[in-house]
Amino acid sequence: MTLRPSALVLCLLLAACSRPGDTGDAAGDAAPSALVTLATAERGAVAQTITVYGQVEAGSDSQRMLAAPVEAVVAAIEAPAGSRVRQGQRIVRLQPSPATSAQWQSVLAEARAAQDALARSQRLRSDGLAGQAEVEAAQARWATADAQRRTLQARLAQLDLRAPAAGDVQRMMVNVGDLLAPGAPVASLAAAGAGVARFGIDPAQIGRLQVGAPVQVQPLDGHPPFTARVRSVSRAVDPQTRLAAFLVDVPAALAPSPGQPLTAQVAVAGAADAVVVPYAALLDDGGQPYVYVVAGGTAHRRDVQLGPTDARRAAILAGVRAGEQVVVAGGTALEDGLKVRTR
Repeated sequence: MTLRPSALVLCLLLAACSRPGDTGDAAGDAAPSALVTLATAERGAVAQTITVYGQVEAGSDSQRMLAAPVEAVVAAIEAPAGSRVRQGQRIVRLQPSPATSAQWQSVLAEARAAQDALARSQRLRSDGLAGQAEVEAAQARWATADAQRRTLQARLAQLDLRAPAAGDVQRMMVNVGDLLAPGAPVASLAAAGAGVARFGIDPAQIGRLQVGAPVQVQPLDGHPPFTARVRSVSRAVDPQTRLAAFLVDVPAALAPSPGQPLTAQVAVAGAADAVVVPYAALLDDGGQPYVYVVAGGTAHRRDVQLGPTDARRAAILAGVRAGEQVVVAGGTALEDGLKVRTR
């Protein structure tokens, strides 16, 4: 039996229409959707914090200057700049200059001569050969000579320049062999104890920082973080860093060393009672922040007005109400009005 060509074409069309899995037009009617993760907007408090960098400065009351007590020569430097020293440790050893040695011999000779003159005048007074005025003059001469001897002796005993307190040698102003005048500076010491930390901050933010505000400080030398308070603020901009600055006190227990680097977290703004969403919900369109709010299984774009933010949350001043569901994952693939499925 032979099929006509028209009948063969009709059979092929009927076979194509009856392929397994064919669902007709219903498949084309399925609406597209996106898989997202949601979170609920809640009321709460947010403090906006920023990270700042700084270093320890020695407090003004901890600065100690070591000076030459008499004219002397630098014999040895035993703790150069940068050394950490204990109380009483020798930092620099001096020796009397030739002029100081000669002065000492002269003072000793004068004291002996004055003592001998006093003893002689006292004998003459007892023999009736001298008056009381001569004895008093001899006593005054001896008192002056002895005071000069004791003063110079005390200064010579200070030729070993020792640390008046534990701390760090900041600067060394001399070299071995230098001839120093009396009172010449030799070395500066920052005594261990409470220090001051200076942090740089964007001048635009300094006006939001209040004296007494808490600061979370992280030393970079292995010490644990600690909380301090803002001691003072300065709006003056450093010409090199272009930053303003603020100071906080560093506890003495941390034995801060001048120049020690630090980082800190400081709050520059806050919202005590605002609508709060996870920071991950925020998206940006040319500088305009927005979020996707999901209602009835559909995502709706909402432009928002941002308040303070931190690393985890953001305060929303307008655009979202407490209790609404916002997209925190999958939002970059959304469009306004798109159906969504939750993870």
